[in-house]
Amino acid sequence: MKEGFSRLPSLPVDEALPRLDRQLAGRPLAILQAEPGAGKTTRVPLALLDASWLAGRGILLLEPRRLAAVCAARYMAGLLGEEVGETVGYSVRYQRRVSARTRIEVVTEGVLTRRLQQDPELADIGLVIFDEFHERQLQSDLGLALCRDIQAGLRPDLRLLIMSATLDADRLSRALGDAPVIACGGRQHPVDCRYRPERVGDAWPQLLPAVVRQAVDETVGDVLVFLPGRRQIERLATELAPWAASRGLLLAPLHGGLDLAAQNRALQPGDSRKLVLATNVAETSLTIEGVRVVVDSGFERRPRFEPSVGLTRLETVRISRASARQRAGRAGRLGPGVCYRLWSRGEEAEMLDAAPPEIRQADLAPLLLELLAWGVADPAALEWVDPPPASGLRAARELLERLAAIDNGGRLTSVGRRMSRHPCHPRLARLLVEAEDRQWTALGADLAALLSEVDFRRLPRGDGGRRACDVRELLEWLAVRRDPSLARARNYWRRRLGVGRDAGDACGPDAVGHLLATAFPDRIGRRREGGADRYLLASGRAARLAPWSMAGQSEWLVAVEVAGGEQEATITIASPLSEEVVHELRERVDWEDHLDWDADGGRLVSCRRKRFGALVLQQRPGEPDPERAVALLLGVVRRQGLRLLDWNDEVAAFCARVRLLSKVFGEDVWPPLTESWLLQHLERWLAPGLYGVRDAAGLRRVRLQPLLQGLLAGGRLRELERLAPERMEIPSGRRARIDYLAADEPVLAAKLQELFGWRQTPRIADGRVALVIHLLSPAGRPLQVTRDLASFWRNGYPEVRREMRGRYPKHPWPEDPLTAEATARVRHAKRR
Repeated sequence: MKEGFSRLPSLPVDEALPRLDRQLAGRPLAILQAEPGAGKTTRVPLALLDASWLAGRGILLLEPRRLAAVCAARYMAGLLGEEVGETVGYSVRYQRRVSARTRIEVVTEGVLTRRLQQDPELADIGLVIFDEFHERQLQSDLGLALCRDIQAGLRPDLRLLIMSATLDADRLSRALGDAPVIACGGRQHPVDCRYRPERVGDAWPQLLPAVVRQAVDETVGDVLVFLPGRRQIERLATELAPWAASRGLLLAPLHGGLDLAAQNRALQPGDSRKLVLATNVAETSLTIEGVRVVVDSGFERRPRFEPSVGLTRLETVRISRASARQRAGRAGRLGPGVCYRLWSRGEEAEMLDAAPPEIRQADLAPLLLELLAWGVADPAALEWVDPPPASGLRAARELLERLAAIDNGGRLTSVGRRMSRHPCHPRLARLLVEAEDRQWTALGADLAALLSEVDFRRLPRGDGGRRACDVRELLEWLAVRRDPSLARARNYWRRRLGVGRDAGDACGPDAVGHLLATAFPDRIGRRREGGADRYLLASGRAARLAPWSMAGQSEWLVAVEVAGGEQEATITIASPLSEEVVHELRERVDWEDHLDWDADGGRLVSCRRKRFGALVLQQRPGEPDPERAVALLLGVVRRQGLRLLDWNDEVAAFCARVRLLSKVFGEDVWPPLTESWLLQHLERWLAPGLYGVRDAAGLRRVRLQPLLQGLLAGGRLRELERLAPERMEIPSGRRARIDYLAADEPVLAAKLQELFGWRQTPRIADGRVALVIHLLSPAGRPLQVTRDLASFWRNGYPEVRREMRGRYPKHPWPEDPLTAEATARVRHAKRR
C-alpha cells in the first residue's frame, strides 16, 4: 500500500475490504453493495492495489461519466500525494493522463470496449471494477459481457467487481451465476425530505425558482439543484443571477461540457455560499464539498431509440425512486440535511423502482458493430444481465447493412472492420472511413466533432427567429467559436486522422453533403409534391424543413437531425446534395428489377431501377421475371380475394361437390376447397395458370376448372363423379342436375310426374348422403320439399293429387304413383 494511505480517515467501506479481498482471492467475480457515502469509488481501488491475487497487475475503474472519472482520478492521486498520471491516471473521451507507472486507470465505459478490442487479454490488468452499475448504461452491459467472455477463455484469472449503492444485487447475482454479494453501510446523516402538497406534473419549471429561493432562506450550507439538462441549467441560472448576486451566492453550473476551471468552481469549497446547478452527473461518485441541501426537480434526460425511424432522442423523463434516494443522499454526507422534492408523495408512488436498462431501448448499432469486431455474430453467445432485444438488433443490422459495414450474411466487410477501429457511433465511423478514402480527413474530423459534441437545439437564432440549418454554415460558424468541448473533439479527431491543427482539405463545396450522405444514407431526402420544403426520406418517412430553417431549397438533401411527428417529421439540421453527388450515388447502386401491382390500373408494373431505400434515383421499363410475377399475382389474389378470378357457377359447383365429400370422408382424403383453404393454398392450384398473366383481365381469363381438378390426383376425378355426380338419371329417363350450391345439402329438383315409381330417396357418397328432393308442378313451381320420398308418396301425394289434377288436367295424376309410368310429357301427347 502506498505510504500515507493507512493514515487516511476511516470510511464505512473499510470494514468490508477484508471480506472483499477474500472473495476476490477465491472467486473471479464479486458484487459490492455499498450505501451512499461509503467511499467505495476511491477507497476500494487503492485498498486492493497490493492484493496478492492481483500479482502486481493494474486496475481499471469504470465510471459512467467523464466528469466523475476525472474527479475520481484526481482525488485518489491527491490521497497518495501524487499528480494525476502517476499511480492513478484516467482515460476519457478526448483526454488521457497515464504513464508507464500508472496502476489504477479510471476510464469511461466506451474507452473500456475500445481497450478490449485492442488488447483482448488485458494482459497487464488484474481487476476491472464497474462502478455505479445500477445506471445500466449500454456500454457498461457490453463491457461486462466482453469481460466475462475473456474470463471464460483467455483470462480465467481476471477479476471483476461490480459496485453500486442502489443495485438489485440479488437479481444481478443470479444473472451472473450466483456471484457473491458483499454489503456495507454508508456514511449517511438523516435527510429531511420535503414534498409538494399537491401533484406537480409538468409544472415543475415554473415552481423551481421559488423553491430554490425558499431552500436558501430556510437552510444553511451549499445548495445542490438537480435539473434534467444544460438548457434548464442555463435558463435557471439566467433567472436567478440577479437574486443570487444580491445574496452573495456563488452560482455554479455543473455538467460534462464545462472546462476544468468551471467544474472546480462547482466542486471545490469557496469563500461564499454556493448554489450548484447540476445534471445527474452530480448524482453519484462526485464529491461536492459543502452541500447540505438538495433541490430535486425529479426529472432527467434519457436517450430513447425509435427503431421505426432509426433515431435516438433525448427525452425528459421522471427519475426512478432509486435515483431520488441517490440525489437526496447528497444532502446527508456532512451532517443532517434537507431535500426539497418537486413532486408529491402520490407522484413518488408512481415512480419506477429503478431506471430501465439502456440496452432495452437504445440504438444497438454500436453494440452490434463491437460484437462483430470481437468475433461474435450471435449476441446470445455471450452472458448478459439483460440480453439485447431482437427488435433493436434487427434495426441495428439494417443500419450496418446500409452503411456497408456488414454483408448480406451479417459478416463484417473491409469497410466495417475499418469502422470498428474508430471510437464513435457507426454513422460517424462510416463518415471518417469515407473521408480517409477521399483524402478529406480535415473535413471529416471537423464533421465528427460537430456532430458528436454540438447540441443543435442550443444554437442561437437570428432575425425572425431563424437559425442555421445547413451543416456547411454551422462549420463556418463554429470555426470562430471558443467552445472547449468542441475544440477538444476537433483536435482529437484531427490527431487521430493525422491532420494538422489548422490544415484544410482541397475539396469542393459538395464534399460536406457527400460525407453526410455516406453516414446518413437512410436520411437522404428528395423534394416531393406539396411544397418546396417537403421531402421524402430514403427511410420512407415524410418530412419537412423546420419553419425557421435557413437551409437552401435543394431538390436533394441529407437530414442530419430529424424531430419526430405522427404524420410528418421535421428536419432541423440538413445539408443540400448536389446533382453531382446524386449522380455518384446512382453509379454506386446496382440496377434492380422492380415489380408491383398497380391497383388503380389493375395491372403489373415492371421496371428496372436504382434506388436508395424509398427514393428512386433512376428508372427504366423492364420485363418481369415470370416466377416473381406469379408470386406477386398470388399475393394480390390472396389480399383481394377470389372475386378477381372468373368464379362462375361451374367452378363453384365443382368446389361444392368436393367440399361435400371432404365433410363426409375427411379433409385428409378430400380437400375442403373452402374460400379460406383455397386462398391459403394458392401456390398448389392457381400458380400454374398465372404464367403470362399481366393484368386483371388476364386474371379473369384464367380457366379455373382444370386447375382445381388438378387438386384431385390418382383417379380421384372419376371417384368424384361416382360419389358426387353432377347429374343423376331419374325414372323419366332424363339426367337431372344435382344442385350442390342451393343449400347445405345437395338438391335434386324435378317435376313430380318424372319421379313416378321412385320408391326411396336417392342417396350419394356411397349412400351416406340423402338428396333433398324438390317436387315441381308441371309449370315448374315447387309443390313439396322432402328428404323422405316414400313417406311423401304415402302421406303427401294424395293431397297434392286432389289440388293439382283439376289445375293441370292434361298431366297424369294416378292414384298409385309407385306403379305409374314416369314421364315428362302431358297425357294427350303420349296417346298420339
